[in-house]
Amino acid sequence: MPQPPQQQTPPGTTAQMTPTPDHGEQSYEGSGRLRGKRAIITGADSGIGKAAAIAFAREGADVLISYLNEDEDAADTADWVRRAGRTASLVSGDLSSPDHCRELISTAVQDLGGIDILVSNAAFQMSHETIEEIPDEEWDYTIATNLSAFFHLVKAALAHMASGASIIATTSINYQQPTPSLLPYTVTKAGIANMVASLAQSLAERGIRVNGVAPGPIWTPLIPATMPEQAVESFGEQTPLGRAGQPAELAPIYVMLASDEVSYVSGAIVPATGGKPML
Repeated sequence: MPQPPQQQTPPGTTAQMTPTPDHGEQSYEGSGRLRGKRAIITGADSGIGKAAAIAFAREGADVLISYLNEDEDAADTADWVRRAGRTASLVSGDLSSPDHCRELISTAVQDLGGIDILVSNAAFQMSHETIEEIPDEEWDYTIATNLSAFFHLVKAALAHMASGASIIATTSINYQQPTPSLLPYTVTKAGIANMVASLAQSLAERGIRVNGVAPGPIWTPLIPATMPEQAVESFGEQTPLGRAGQPAELAPIYVMLASDEVSYVSGAIVPATGGKPML
């Protein structure tokens, strides 16, 4: 069923969404695949990041939950992590600031005792029909939040990551099939995919794996907060599966890439596109 037309003020919150996204709260069952690991997840207050945080905790990982200012959503994520018996550290702030990226890493080391998994997932987008409509400040902010933050987080985290660590970045189907109305966003997602390929090669000698996940249309607060109502109503209908995906449907991919089970997988981009091919 299509979601009803709706809009929010960016960055958006889960509570205002109809229907409420599924983050795996009632369905995800862990089996100890990340036992004892320490993870940072940006954008973990809602959407894909929230689903990954819940799954990581149920697999045995402690989690630092990075978010902008969505305090209620982030507190709910922390509650699910703690219900799983794991440590949850909450850090709010703007990832477009390099200083905040570095502070995030320092806090993770202090609160969790180290870093085994870094998930760079937070993102910003806005929809514009023409390039002339895009404010210069919005272009700069999108690049800083989506792409530069990945650079600053990895650069700061490496000093605290040992062989066997995993870095995971959320890119998008847009890195190969760019949506014209999301120009700044699509550029950042292509850059992220390129960074994954480069880092996987340069960090291999350290034993650190780097991979990406490329979602298609996933039902998260970013959608009603950044798209016109009519686009929200039809969101996901263009996929072969005919619907938007739920965050819970992506969480197992992040668990797999974070786990030691796929120790030979690095430089991969795993698509989750509802059947739409990525070639």
